[in-house]
Amino acid sequence: MSLLAAAALSALAMTLIVGVRYLIVSGAFAFATRARHPGLYAGQGRQIRREIGWSLASAAIYGVPAGIIAWGWQNRGWTLIYTQADAYPLWYLPVSVLLYLLAHDTWFYWTHRWMHRPRWFRIAHAVHHASRPPTAWAAMSFHWVEALSGAVVIPLLVFIIPIHAAALGLVLAIMTVMGVTNHMGWEVFPRFIHSGPLGAWLITASHHQRHHEFYGCNYGLYFRHWDRLCGTDRGLGDFSRAAAGRRRAGS
Repeated sequence: MSLLAAAALSALAMTLIVGVRYLIVSGAFAFATRARHPGLYAGQGRQIRREIGWSLASAAIYGVPAGIIAWGWQNRGWTLIYTQADAYPLWYLPVSVLLYLLAHDTWFYWTHRWMHRPRWFRIAHAVHHASRPPTAWAAMSFHWVEALSGAVVIPLLVFIIPIHAAALGLVLAIMTVMGVTNHMGWEVFPRFIHSGPLGAWLITASHHQRHHEFYGCNYGLYFRHWDRLCGTDRGLGDFSRAAAGRRRAGS
């Protein structure tokens, strides 16, 4: 098999992995929503189908560069991903996860704000905000321009910051779960997390809900520090009011 064919096969495999991961995780949380809050997504069938379509298209945009780099890591040693536990001190494992999350959050905050500029909102980000309100299926519902801006972050970081393969898997798991739970329309985390001291710094659905209500605020992905520093933090959303509005729209 030629090098080009092998890299293409890896890209295809990663696209399938990203797509299936999205369907499993979003599907699981959509099922949990149906069990916990029956009727919350009533009347949103057409929107959900659109969210799934855009998300599966985004899966290819995320999967292709990730697959090529994964092939390069395994066959050419391109990246700083390591598998030997003693290659770095054990304390570096959680530090590397935190570094990736902080770097990803910084990239997301500033590109997200950029996507809210009138021109780029109209061109690209309007696709994501067409979900009114979003559902558990909206996590990857992006125009290709926005998907491309998000797809380059982790592939670039693996060339800059060393990380164990398992720690990278944890980063991707956190990214996936937070992307889905932030859009579900209800708060999956207990009150002591989203409304306690941790909630002053960590983003959950209660924080991101307000972004989808008012647009020009709460741009972060994992942490609230950029919103706080830049004056774009507007606190937590009101899920009881949002849920009531959804049910009225679906009735």
